[in-house]
Amino acid sequence: MARAPFPPAPPPGPGAVPPPRTGMAASPRKDSAERRTLVVGRGISVQGTIQDAERLVVEGTVESTMIHAHELQVAHGGIFRGEVEVEDADLAGTIDGTLTVRGSLTIRSTGRLLGKAKCRRLQVEDGGQVTGQLEMITTPASAAAEAPAPETPVAPEVPEPI
Repeated sequence: MARAPFPPAPPPGPGAVPPPRTGMAASPRKDSAERRTLVVGRGISVQGTIQDAERLVVEGTVESTMIHAHELQVAHGGIFRGEVEVEDADLAGTIDGTLTVRGSLTIRSTGRLLGKAKCRRLQVEDGGQVTGQLEMITTPASAAAEAPAPETPVAPEVPEPI
């Protein structure tokens, strides 16, 4: 069942007033509607690399080696296999692989996490399943990004006798 395409917008007539500017372009954080979103619909299977998607919605099946996105949503019946690193994740379907969530991971009552996961905050609804390894990220988000590499001690130079 396919959706009909959007009807074309009528051309502005004389004296038409342009829509007001909201100033959202200056905002550093976009709302969900403005993010570059990839939706893998029910019955669709995608294999390979996904790039430049800020928000990934999986209703079908996705198999990928590594995805970096801001937000991941796996809908009920959706399956993600592979490795993904995101800021926030909402899981009502199945993830089979490795998941790193720098922010909040929510596993809904129909959600299943198989494999290995790291997250900073975790919420599991009654009925949600976790099978495998789960690790909590305990370093503060700002400290992890700003932490300098540890320095190795250097022995002082001793001048050689002449």
